[in-house]
Amino acid sequence: MRILLVEDEVRLSQALVEIFQKNRYGIDAVYNGADGLKYARSGIYDAIILDMMLPEIDGITILKTLREEKNQVPVLFLTAKDDIDTKVRGLDCGADDYVTKPFSTEELLARVRALTRRKGEVIDSSLTVGDLVLNKRKCELQKKDGESIKLSLKEFQIVDLLFENPGQIINKERIIEKIWGGDSDAEYNNVEVYISFIRKKMEHLQVSTVIRTARGIGYSLEAKK
Repeated sequence: MRILLVEDEVRLSQALVEIFQKNRYGIDAVYNGADGLKYARSGIYDAIILDMMLPEIDGITILKTLREEKNQVPVLFLTAKDDIDTKVRGLDCGADDYVTKPFSTEELLARVRALTRRKGEVIDSSLTVGDLVLNKRKCELQKKDGESIKLSLKEFQIVDLLFENPGQIINKERIIEKIWGGDSDAEYNNVEVYISFIRKKMEHLQVSTVIRTARGIGYSLEAKK
């Protein structure tokens, strides 16, 4: 899952990025409304955390623009104002939820999880393809009814993307956008290296499930027939 954070308080933004990364989210942070709108229009994000008061373009205008463009990405507003009129205004222009500053990180994480559930994303603690299981809570790959092996953050994010789309070819461009971010300088060989790491861990588990290569395109996770 990849999140866009649009927050002009740099220290708060940096703290939130660290928190979300520790919780195994991919996240991009920008500090003004113009960049926020540009990034949001990319279509690669599963949710957006949007401050209301921003330089250049305010959060309300960003959200109205996205909704007018039929972009239905879930949006959670951050606001320093706790009056009812401000909250109602945000919800009426298309926000899915809001959090008032200051807030607890536990509440923010819970509300983001709720946003993605409303979007329809599977929040199961484990996913299975063939005889291979992804344990999301432990960040592990497991052989069904067998041993397990830990995944690094990037490995987990790539595996999670493959598990969420079993049998489908995920192209390398999409993997880079979702895992490294739209403005990343990551290249195809970065993806290839991590796929190699993941395959070695699958070989260690001796599973029949495989990551197939669509040459020149990308990868798919498939149960061996």
